[in-house]
Amino acid sequence: MNCKQALPLMHEYLDGDLQGAQALELKQHLLSCPECNSLFRRMETTDALVRSIPTPTVSSDLTNRIMGSLPPVKKRKPWTQWIRRHPAVSVAAVFLLTMAGSFMTLWNNNTELMVRGADLERVIIQGDKVIVPKGETVKGNLVVENGQLVVEDDANVEGNLVVIDGNMNLASTAHITGNKIRIDEALSWIWFKLNDLMH
Repeated sequence: MNCKQALPLMHEYLDGDLQGAQALELKQHLLSCPECNSLFRRMETTDALVRSIPTPTVSSDLTNRIMGSLPPVKKRKPWTQWIRRHPAVSVAAVFLLTMAGSFMTLWNNNTELMVRGADLERVIIQGDKVIVPKGETVKGNLVVENGQLVVEDDANVEGNLVVIDGNMNLASTAHITGNKIRIDEALSWIWFKLNDLMH
């Protein structure tokens, strides 16, 4: 046995865990190696001193006093913990709120008349009024934004009529083959724009 092998065995011996052949081998090494023998004696003295220290007595309420002196634990609200565990969802929510805010700004700021459709040469535009004249036929959808749509007697629209933030006046004899949609709320407008982008 060499000195490197003897050192961990000295610790085991002092703890009372070394027995049998290894204990005998350690004793033989300590008799033949003065350096290890000196180290073992110092360790033995230190161990005896540590064991001679009396066990401190602790009052039974010490734990309660220590725990009572600690500051209270701040309770986190469950939704903040959820946000911390799902940062991507939080970022997406902030993005959606920002986009909704910009859509709302567009909704409130846009006051210019806009007219879209495939057959616009058959309509008359006067100021903020879009007129489908008497007896005319407009093929396809007609979208009027920030204006008034007037469909006169015996006029035909072969598609949908969409009025965004405006008015729609239809004559009783006007013929519309598609849907009549009037959008005057920001959320409806956002939904319409999203559907328009997808088609």
